[in-house]
Amino acid sequence: MEETALYPPIEPSNFDLIVIGTGLPESIIASAASAAGKTVLHLDPNPFYGSHFASLPLNDLVSFLQSQSQSQSQSQFESQPSQTSDDYASTPLVTRPLYSALEFNSYSSDPIDSSRKFNLDMAGPRVFLCSDSMINLILKTEINQYMEFKSVDACFLSDAEGKLENVPDSRSAIFKNRSLSLPEKNQLMKFFKLVQGHFGSESEEDKISEQDLESPFVEFLTKMGLSQKLKSIILYTIVLADYDQGNLKVCKDVIDTKSGINRLALYHSSIGRFSNANGAIIYPIYGQGELPQAFCRRAAVKGCIYVLRMPIVAVLMDKDGGAYKGVKLGSGQELFSSQLILAPHLTIPSTLAPAEQVTTCHDVRLSDTKEKVARGICIAKNSVNPEVANCLVFFPPRSLYPEQITSVRVLQLSGNVAVCPSGMFVTYLSAICDTAVEGKKLLSAAMDALFCMPISGNSGNSETDNLCELTEGKPCLLWSTLYIQELTTFQGAFHSINYTPMPDEHLHYNNLLDATEKLFQEIYPNEDFFPTISVSDDLQDDGGSEQDP
Repeated sequence: MEETALYPPIEPSNFDLIVIGTGLPESIIASAASAAGKTVLHLDPNPFYGSHFASLPLNDLVSFLQSQSQSQSQSQFESQPSQTSDDYASTPLVTRPLYSALEFNSYSSDPIDSSRKFNLDMAGPRVFLCSDSMINLILKTEINQYMEFKSVDACFLSDAEGKLENVPDSRSAIFKNRSLSLPEKNQLMKFFKLVQGHFGSESEEDKISEQDLESPFVEFLTKMGLSQKLKSIILYTIVLADYDQGNLKVCKDVIDTKSGINRLALYHSSIGRFSNANGAIIYPIYGQGELPQAFCRRAAVKGCIYVLRMPIVAVLMDKDGGAYKGVKLGSGQELFSSQLILAPHLTIPSTLAPAEQVTTCHDVRLSDTKEKVARGICIAKNSVNPEVANCLVFFPPRSLYPEQITSVRVLQLSGNVAVCPSGMFVTYLSAICDTAVEGKKLLSAAMDALFCMPISGNSGNSETDNLCELTEGKPCLLWSTLYIQELTTFQGAFHSINYTPMPDEHLHYNNLLDATEKLFQEIYPNEDFFPTISVSDDLQDDGGSEQDP
């Protein structure tokens, strides 16, 4: 008997909004719509919450990546023609592949044997700045009662040899840093003071000029007399630039000074915001998949109905006008709504027409984004730095090889954030790229810098592992995967059908949250995006700082 046959009919059968997929954007919209008093049905064919933003056991992550990388040709879509009834045309809902070039390497049976003890992020690496917009929304909606966080212990800058240098991101860190010369420490202190004065002073003399604010940030840093090393620290570990800012010919995203100092100010305001956070950056215990689940819990409290393990096989369209009417479930039931939200891996066959035809098809088209995100996950039994458990590592452009034009970001996590068994470490890597070959070259170079590969590809022998690590002085890999994720999303939609954004290339959620809020306002222009709720007095602790998330 099919699993869907076990489900009783969903009641009621009419809703203001049906959301398919429990990824982060879908979960936020479902929660916001429920808070606005809309009737919402939230469906997911998966047996877990989070979709492409989930945190999964190792074996489940492998299975999900493989299931979402299967290509389906147009001929397959055409073999499933739309079915019509007296009232509606039933158009099949199909999956487009979002992942490609999957590569799995297992050097030890230990990770596989402990598969259920892992919570691996699909869209890692990803962290929170304590003052960023997502943390503000978490506090505003009070979903922090469903989540716990730990500090990321340290940030490092690395080169092709895997030499890690601490990032001096605050005054105290500058004084303690041993890799900076005294002139460099003075330069960095002077620059941080300049930025602080720009935001904190009423005097125009302390403000950075409009001309400088509009200039490329890298040029302003040069004008301020900062060394190349200091510029790399600011641009790629604090401001989080994607592309080589020193080579404007290849840089696809030139950061101006105004944006640069705003990001710098956000980072510095994150330090010390919460009493239980040691630095600027925190990570959720049990993985990033806790975030969409928390928004789903809030939506459920507000009346949203949830059904997992329920395939959605078709979209119901008006026979005459082609307007959206509802969806058909794998159980055979038909449900109706005014609006439909689709996860980014779902589409209607006609939207997969050739590019020259797409723009004429109900104004549904793929975005012009050609970039992809190369992602990697490594499991090792030792830390990349023996002194820290959870840390960020940055490989700026040209640090791995001369042709490197994008930054590689690395996040290592330990068992103390409940993402892996005790005694193991999980490391996420990502880099934006144009091709799979380029992306894998970037991540492989970073992996070679941080890890040693088991001799003869066998890490089952502890003596072999120890020899590997003693020889190279790096942790030995137990398991790894590399994959390429698409960034393209559908723009426009059939009337009343909208698509949520993909997991993006950033370490933070700020851009994704902006896009999600914009989508909500397009659907419900007269509704507030999470109206302000009364805040209890215990949001302030005895020390006067904000409530810990």
